[in-house]
Amino acid sequence: MTERMLQFVRLGQHQPDKRDVGVRKRDFAEIYADFDPKEAAAQSSRCSQCGVPFCSIHCPLSNNIPDWLKLTAEGRMEEAYEVSSATNTFPEVCGRICPQDRLCEGNCVIEKGFESVTIGAVERYVTDYAFEQGWVRPIRPVKERAESVGIIGAGPAGLAAADMLRRQGYQVHVYDRHDRVGGLLIYGIPGFKLEKDIVLRRWKLLEEGGVRFHLGVEIGRDETLASLRARHDAVLIATGVYKARDIGGPGAGLGGIVPALDYLIASNRKGLGDAVPAFDSGVLNAAGRDVVVIGGGDTAMDCVRTAVRQGAKSVTCLYRRDRANMPGSMREVKNAEEEGVRFVWLAAPEAFLGESEVTGVRAVGMHLGLPDASGRQSVEPEPGGHFNVPADLAIKALGFDPEDLPLHFNAAELDVTRWGTVKVDHRSFMTSMPGVFAAGDIVRGASLVVWAIRDGRDAAAAMHAYIQAHARVAVAAE
Repeated sequence: MTERMLQFVRLGQHQPDKRDVGVRKRDFAEIYADFDPKEAAAQSSRCSQCGVPFCSIHCPLSNNIPDWLKLTAEGRMEEAYEVSSATNTFPEVCGRICPQDRLCEGNCVIEKGFESVTIGAVERYVTDYAFEQGWVRPIRPVKERAESVGIIGAGPAGLAAADMLRRQGYQVHVYDRHDRVGGLLIYGIPGFKLEKDIVLRRWKLLEEGGVRFHLGVEIGRDETLASLRARHDAVLIATGVYKARDIGGPGAGLGGIVPALDYLIASNRKGLGDAVPAFDSGVLNAAGRDVVVIGGGDTAMDCVRTAVRQGAKSVTCLYRRDRANMPGSMREVKNAEEEGVRFVWLAAPEAFLGESEVTGVRAVGMHLGLPDASGRQSVEPEPGGHFNVPADLAIKALGFDPEDLPLHFNAAELDVTRWGTVKVDHRSFMTSMPGVFAAGDIVRGASLVVWAIRDGRDAAAAMHAYIQAHARVAVAAE
């Protein structure tokens, strides 16, 4: 071990500088500045190089974090990128949007007493530097294979699988109903967390590497699952989950109450230069309005911070649990608070007020009760704890459920769980239909991008094993 490491005893943690709040609230550019080489090396040197790297253990991708931190500290940047990208298909994305405070950094050995290593910021720096130096190149398989695979969905799971299978030499075809590649990366996550050029850059690289994209193609409308099965040696379903969870109660049908994803897609499309009539009409535009966002996850944080940038009059987030039990990233909560968002903890909506359009949300105070079967504390209403919050735009960020894929795909034989997710053998990623695999949120439910990448990579390995096994059987039969 070199003397460059274990510097946490003399160097404090330093995150990249944030842009001034007054400036960043006026645009959708990323809020964090880039590390300079000297600062990246210094922060990397704080790693303790511990024998049991809990940062790697708690990373869904099992990234070799101590290794590429050490290489960065030593200035061996190309090697650092190679190690980082060996386990992560999109390290520049994860470095920006992963909730590191709940994963790698939250489990850093030096966190207690010295503050964790700034893993996410270094990961972003390493990959951005690699792109600048031209070290990130299109895929060039050693050998082209005749077999082809079809992937339904161009989100993180589908793209991760496409990358891995193309590296094996397969002819990879990706089908997506949208007009751009990226899924939630391009349409769901705002630019202040992930600028769209980052996603478009990967799209171009995959195309240059031979991955073929069929955009504006909806399975069940333009193609059938049966036709894809006939055309390809294996098919992967990686559609994600997009069906918004609803909320009932009096006034739930009033105008001005919108799903979070509709709101975010409109904002992102507008930023990409698309015509968005629902935004231009004001239906999905927060400018000059009192905005209430209901929910406590990362999607809720995306909505409140988007509303601030659109020029909302006020932005309030209602969440039925307390701050400590919020599922979203605490780093995002802090950023939102800096930008003027008001959080009302332990508050649940009971009704929406108004005649034809929403004018407010009637909420009730909650308190945490006894733990339920999962060990999480239940929430119970406070007697007489009602209050009203003004709102002429209410955004429901309550999570997502799967669409009815057997119905949409006209594939009654595709088994789903009682939650509507696609049922798979978790060792092989195979669905109830031979040769059809599934991965990502459509299997595990709404989750993190990093888990979708992990699932896409694992599913690609399973598909490769399946195709090769069938090829050996065919050769033996001859």
